[in-house]
Amino acid sequence: MFTGIITDIGTIADLHQEGDLRARITCGYDTGRIDMGASIASDGVCLTVVDLGPDWYEVQVSRETVDMTNLGDWKTGKRVNLERALRVGDELGGHIVSGHVDGVAEVIAMRDEGDSTRVTLRAPEALARFIAPKGSVALNGTSLTVNEVAGCDFGINFIPHTKLSTTWGDTAVGDRVNLEIDTLARYVSRLAEMT
Repeated sequence: MFTGIITDIGTIADLHQEGDLRARITCGYDTGRIDMGASIASDGVCLTVVDLGPDWYEVQVSRETVDMTNLGDWKTGKRVNLERALRVGDELGGHIVSGHVDGVAEVIAMRDEGDSTRVTLRAPEALARFIAPKGSVALNGTSLTVNEVAGCDFGINFIPHTKLSTTWGDTAVGDRVNLEIDTLARYVSRLAEMT
């Protein structure tokens, strides 16, 4: 369980196939305080720590995860949003995020508005119905508020703080972004189907 509040930016230090995709991510976390088997959301994907070093951790990424996310686009040197799992007593500053990515959205437009940046994304059609104005989504692990929705397209506004403390300052049109819809929207939709 996560909140969508990014606590570090990691860098992909190594990628190789070892049955599954294996990734080494350098980070600013005190890795001596990370347990083997811990969950770390890496660009919004809940991944299990399988090895640790002084300033890095490694994860294995299954074929299913590569197919459902943008992790297949990862390259050595890429910066990624990181969040450690929520602990009892932690502040819930974003919204409830599971780290189970529903699909991939595409950045289709960007424009500056004052010091902020307005980003328009296109969601897969099957997920668009779960996205509502002023609702929450997690994009590359970041808890964000939706500004507007038009069909499969939706808009997000990034303030300077978000661009500096996450990888959103690196974003360009055409980027593929991990999308996790709001858990509440998923359950409301399921309940409506059953009535």
